[in-house]
Amino acid sequence: MKNESGLDRIIRVVLAVIFFILGAYIFTGVLSVVAYVLAVVMLFTAMTGFCLGYKLFGINTDNK
Repeated sequence: MKNESGLDRIIRVVLAVIFFILGAYIFTGVLSVVAYVLAVVMLFTAMTGFCLGYKLFGINTDNK
């Protein structure tokens, strides 16, 4: 069950790339790990089209 629109998914991929770059080149230590985790979560939700946070709050940006 998808609850993300195409635009929402594109934004998540862009954010995942940004978090990955921040984790690799800008942050160190714990902040780097947090950035990597956020990147993985954003990429996973973009690939599946499903966001648990959206489900919990009843948000659905998918227009289908």
